[in-house]
Amino acid sequence: MKAIQRVSFGAAIAALLFGLSGCAGMSRQGANTAVGAGVGAVGGALLTGGSALGTVGGAAVGGVIGHEVSK
Repeated sequence: MKAIQRVSFGAAIAALLFGLSGCAGMSRQGANTAVGAGVGAVGGALLTGGSALGTVGGAAVGGVIGHEVSK
């Protein structure tokens, strides 16, 4: 079971890094929102043991925080 969690975590980090590379043409506020959502999703997944609700909740909270930081 631990091997599956490690592979899942590695895949999530890789997807996050590839996704963030698309922020090059975005506005500063849009990029901060995307980064906040990505970091929040990873944090939510880690805190809730991979729960889908925790991941989505973390992404939502992180996106809002990233959006507000750049104002």
